[in-house]
Amino acid sequence: MLVLPDRDAAEEVAEALAERFGVDEEPRLVRDALAGEDDAEDAQWLVVLRDEAGRLDADELNEFLAGWDGWREEP
Repeated sequence: MLVLPDRDAAEEVAEALAERFGVDEEPRLVRDALAGEDDAEDAQWLVVLRDEAGRLDADELNEFLAGWDGWREEP
């Protein structure tokens, strides 16, 4: 699971994953509202990505996500 600060960043990352890492499956975007916040401005966006083959390197993903102020979390 990849965590991004806003929807635009999440959409850009989802598109760039295919180019950078050769991801075939379309990632799923999910809005993750912060606890107690109803405002859309106070939400993170998750890019849910399956890597059952283990092809994605964690360090490379972290470096890639840093360009969007994002990070990777294990489910």
